[in-house]
Amino acid sequence: MDLRLLRFFIAVYEEKNITLAAERCCVSQPSISSGIKQLEQELATQLFIRHKKGVNLTDEAHYLYPLAIRLLNDVNTLPQLFQQRTERLPLTLANFADLSQSQLAIVLAQLHQQIPNLLIELVDHDKKADARLTLDMFKAEDEIFLPLWDEDYVLCMLPDHPLARLTSVSPQQLHQHDFIECPPCEAHQQTIGLLACDGLSVNLVAKAEHKTQVMHLVQAGLGISFLPTGVLESATQLVTVPLEGPRMFRRLGLCYPATKTLNPALAACIKVLSQQVAIDHQSNG
Repeated sequence: MDLRLLRFFIAVYEEKNITLAAERCCVSQPSISSGIKQLEQELATQLFIRHKKGVNLTDEAHYLYPLAIRLLNDVNTLPQLFQQRTERLPLTLANFADLSQSQLAIVLAQLHQQIPNLLIELVDHDKKADARLTLDMFKAEDEIFLPLWDEDYVLCMLPDHPLARLTSVSPQQLHQHDFIECPPCEAHQQTIGLLACDGLSVNLVAKAEHKTQVMHLVQAGLGISFLPTGVLESATQLVTVPLEGPRMFRRLGLCYPATKTLNPALAACIKVLSQQVAIDHQSNG
């Protein structure tokens, strides 16, 4: 359909006069009359009843008017919509799965609030991306790591476990307890190593590759384990107890290329996050 015909229709509908509609549209009166006739033929309905003083509106005209207004408004906003798309700053961000969901939401909210035109695409940790929210241990040699938050490791177990009644646990108290291991985890290896130095050991009953899987095994009652607080945010049925001794924690942040030229979206994100890190340090200091 020729959108020009809808503009003619709206003018005649609002002016209720073909001559005035022609002046408003800067066309001749025959052009308006011909356009309205063509529109009526395409819609197979009568829109106006002509008389000497102007036109009367039919029920079909009343029905068409809001539809025509909305359609022309949509057409008029198309250039603006495409301009907004071209002004977007696309950023592909990979994120480590076993991390604090609340902290991840805080980071994403900061980026959204400070960079309104940012277009974020989240992908899995091993997918190609502009940058990664991940552990510091996964930083490559050609990457820069911007630390964002820490997650402490705590001992977790079901409420009916003997150690659940304690306010803190020493490494010696773990001796011979059923333990679920996460082999890549430095905290687990450190704890098992400390026990071995004293001739003690835990009873390894299960292993898992990811922290969330370890949590599920603990929830199933297979044993106890150490997990970062970020992973345990949703495990409300588990009891957590701190381990006596040196602090065990993991650091998460943004990994991005050290040598490659940064795209505008990533550069803006690094600026926002770096400023927030500086504010947090001042507050903690």
